[in-house]
Amino acid sequence: MGVLDGKVALVSGGARGMGEAHVRRFVAEGAQVVFGDVLTAEADALAKELGDAAHAVPLDVTIEDHWAGAVAYAKSQLGGLDVLVNNAGIGAGTPIIGGPLDDYMRVIMINQVGVWLGMQHAAPVMAESGGGSIVNISSIDGIIGMANAGAYVSAKFAVRGMTKVAAIELAPLGIRTNSVHPGFVDTPILHGGAGQEVRDRIAATVEPLIPQGRLARPEELTEMVLFLASDASSYCNGAEFVVDGGMIAGPNQFGS
Repeated sequence: MGVLDGKVALVSGGARGMGEAHVRRFVAEGAQVVFGDVLTAEADALAKELGDAAHAVPLDVTIEDHWAGAVAYAKSQLGGLDVLVNNAGIGAGTPIIGGPLDDYMRVIMINQVGVWLGMQHAAPVMAESGGGSIVNISSIDGIIGMANAGAYVSAKFAVRGMTKVAAIELAPLGIRTNSVHPGFVDTPILHGGAGQEVRDRIAATVEPLIPQGRLARPEELTEMVLFLASDASSYCNGAEFVVDGGMIAGPNQFGS
């Protein structure tokens, strides 16, 4: 028996990285999972691999019609919606001096506005289904700053704030809303698709700063997301859950 038996979940950015890990685990735990991505070929391949419980839909999180379509699919084909995981996100260098506005706005639209649109479209159907759980993926950069990442930090701070607003507004509808704040996770967003060499260089720079001395595995974030999606977290609402290997607790003073 899975902890999500009988539940219908919607995951954005579900084709790879953390989103893929969430989709795989949710299916294994008994959920019917609708997941969307702009990487439609990868999403379709994952759905085919996972079988009848996985449902890939086109989802650019900046497009309202895509959100409406994904939520409508969950309602019409699967009977409703119990869980929303706002996972989709990108990174881009946006320094205060010289950062292009187009780059800034692209990050804001995907990482911030996409989360808002997801909640706006999903919440009414979740309420009709009797309530449920929204899990918004923020970042440790929604708690602390990072140089040359003005857009990413701004968006992730906004997700943290929107989560608290949603927790207050949606609680009377039976919907809980919480944010998850990953540290450095070993996924393609870490290196922006630049490949293993860049990934290894970033890891070598970052890992000595982490008290646990390593990057997170996507599945370690999924454990937290699964907890918040499940009834085990029934009294968690408007809270921040940090999964960062101790990074923001303070600098690693003892080496890796």
